[in-house]
Amino acid sequence: MRLMIVGHLEGHISAAGKIALQRGAKVVHCEDTLQAMGALRNGKGADLVMIDVKQNIAKFIEDLEKERFAIPVVACGVGSDSTAAVKAIKAGAKEYVPLPPDADLIAAVIEAVTEESSSMIATDPAMQKVVKMADQVAPSEATILITGESGTGKEVMSRYIHKKSKRANGPFIALNCAAIPENLLESELFGHEKGAFTGAVARRIGKFEEATNGTLLLDEVTEMHPSLQAKLLRAIQERVIDRIGGKEPVKINVRIIATSNRHMLDAVKAGQFREDLYFRLNVVNIALPGLRERKGDLPQMAQFFADKYADVNGVAKKKLSRAAIDKIQNSVWRGNVRELENAMHRAVLIAMEDEIEADAIHTSDEPSTAPASSKVAAGAGQSLADVERRLILDTLDHTLGNRTHAAKILGISIRTLRNKLKEYGDAGIPVPTE
Repeated sequence: MRLMIVGHLEGHISAAGKIALQRGAKVVHCEDTLQAMGALRNGKGADLVMIDVKQNIAKFIEDLEKERFAIPVVACGVGSDSTAAVKAIKAGAKEYVPLPPDADLIAAVIEAVTEESSSMIATDPAMQKVVKMADQVAPSEATILITGESGTGKEVMSRYIHKKSKRANGPFIALNCAAIPENLLESELFGHEKGAFTGAVARRIGKFEEATNGTLLLDEVTEMHPSLQAKLLRAIQERVIDRIGGKEPVKINVRIIATSNRHMLDAVKAGQFREDLYFRLNVVNIALPGLRERKGDLPQMAQFFADKYADVNGVAKKKLSRAAIDKIQNSVWRGNVRELENAMHRAVLIAMEDEIEADAIHTSDEPSTAPASSKVAAGAGQSLADVERRLILDTLDHTLGNRTHAAKILGISIRTLRNKLKEYGDAGIPVPTE
């Protein structure tokens, strides 16, 4: 794991860095946020940033989002300053760590970032077969194409392969091709020189160079524009790239893993994806089964998410009841792992019994309901919009106004939630503040 530390804090933050090094992390130290942004632009990537609360955290996180660096930020401060902690969390920090550092706490933060992203639950025979193939091909240098429905865990499988590969000590860099506008994706992949286009305020190393000696994941690669597919094909074939505005080609040394939730041959036949690029990527194909095809894994996965969100929300951990397990195993889970995770997050918050009861688990193949004891109850004469509004506002109340947590529980995007809340606010309906 790559840890970036920003700030000083009387030497305490350096002690945190030493603990992280002892736990196997690779640590980069930056004096301030300006230096940190420069390091990131120059390819000094990070999986986690620990930053002094005295730094301008809100501006730093804003800059990260503006330049599309998707890195979790943890704030650090001397002692248990609750005001500083709340301010940091509101600014967008994922967590607040008091200093001087506690070795176990630093280890837990690092583990929280790395464990879930690469842990693989595979007790079902269908999944065991897939993992066996992944183990067999991971040590090779072959390009791998991972296919499967949305939410089946394609990125988790990619990280698993990286950790089993000869490049495990190198970086793992993920790029979601569907999440970045077409006009920016080329810069994200190949980088650019200062002044190459409007907004190119400094030289920026692209993902290919950032992933040197490691693995580059091209998530949802079928969403890439055909004109950019040609440049990707050249990079794979010739092992060189051209930065936008650059004068000389740059040699690269990366292993490519690509994912898609589409039938790629259909995309090829439709002229949406280059056939020669498809064959370059599809040296080894790993097809991930949907949850309905690996039901033997469901109880363990559900308990994993229940324990995770009990910790996140500071509530007591509960075991799944037999009825809850039966309901989970008999559900369709169209959204696969992502839907299961959201369902368990919600269940942890509204479960009323000593064990998580079946009624606390909502799935997409049943009407949107809540336990009778919950505040959300649909009565005769209520419109669907009324019920939806009460469910959203009650969930937001459960999460103490945290929009991100509420959106995950409800199984909707943060943008959809914010639009709904704006709609309610414009109609004069009180909305919990963040």
